[in-house]
Amino acid sequence: MDVISSKISTLGRRLPPDFFKLSAEELAPQLLGKVLVRVWENYCLGGMICETEAYTEDDPASHTFRGMTPRNRSMFATPGTLYVYQSYGIHWCLNIKSGVEGRGEGVLIRALQPLYGIETMRKLRHIPQVRPEHELCNGPGKLTQALAIDKRFDGQGINKDLVFLFEPSERTLDHLALTRGPRIGISEGLDLMWRFALKKHPCLSRPFPQSR
Repeated sequence: MDVISSKISTLGRRLPPDFFKLSAEELAPQLLGKVLVRVWENYCLGGMICETEAYTEDDPASHTFRGMTPRNRSMFATPGTLYVYQSYGIHWCLNIKSGVEGRGEGVLIRALQPLYGIETMRKLRHIPQVRPEHELCNGPGKLTQALAIDKRFDGQGINKDLVFLFEPSERTLDHLALTRGPRIGISEGLDLMWRFALKKHPCLSRPFPQSR
């Protein structure tokens, strides 16, 4: 871990705990451009966040809309806690708890631009090298598979042990504007423009029909 710790220290400034106290709608766009890294064995895996979605307990599309349950309790925990759930019994989805403790809200990480451990992520995704790199993490289930994140991470804290979030030391793609629109794969809360992304980024899970 000494080598990994040394590597992590060069990636940028770890986001402070207070950063996650923003509301979900505020935190979701603020996470764009930040770097998410997962320590896996002797590797750093991860990349730049380019797409997010916000969910709150007042939102009928949220898992917390009907209150706390054993499944969603991480969304009511300390800001910066990871909430990991399984979608359709197949894909794991990674969320970061936002706001204040006791209020059920958080941000779903929908897509990453791969930056670190790309060949290892290819192996974890079972993608041959001939496939485009932007397909590695362009979806919530894809990125958790690439980062080897599953239910074991539910309830863990960001920047504590294996998952880290940074303000990058170097920025690329700053020319890409932020855009927002309706969230994907839900049947309620369609009026809320709570999907946020870097406009026209090649690693988005789905392109935006128009900017808002």
